[in-house]
Amino acid sequence: MRRLLIFPVVFAVLLVPVAVLATGDGSFDGVVRSIESRYHVHATRIPFMGLISLVAGKSMQAGVSNMHVAEFENFAGPVDGDELNRMVEEKLGADWKRMIRETGHGGNEQTLIFVHPEGERMGMFVVDLDGHELDVVQVSVNADQLNKQLGQYEHHQNAHRLQSRN
Repeated sequence: MRRLLIFPVVFAVLLVPVAVLATGDGSFDGVVRSIESRYHVHATRIPFMGLISLVAGKSMQAGVSNMHVAEFENFAGPVDGDELNRMVEEKLGADWKRMIRETGHGGNEQTLIFVHPEGERMGMFVVDLDGHELDVVQVSVNADQLNKQLGQYEHHQNAHRLQSRN
């Protein structure tokens, strides 16, 4: 009889950590679920994102990986920027630092960009509300590769400026 009682106890003890990890509160899924719950909307996940992320990583010399995207269409009403910012900060956790926060047009436009160091890589988390569409994107980028890519555009832009001055 005691052996039968041990199974439910062991099962419960093992289930609690799994349930806590599965909630994803400090992750992309945690933010998406919070937005769904708070604003009574449903996210559309981009199908085959794992495959797309793999292809992007290979084509950009491991510049981009671990891409997650969720889209909320028909997002109704203005959004309190402070509330949205707090919600995202809570779900991502203290390791993520907000880099950009932009609010405009009475709450119908909101942009939040958070970054997180990942060794030689950098995690980026973007929440962008534009009218009635809200997009949530998480991606891991190779900082050196990103800098090289941005540097290519900077040099072209500076060369164009120099040519237009002459």
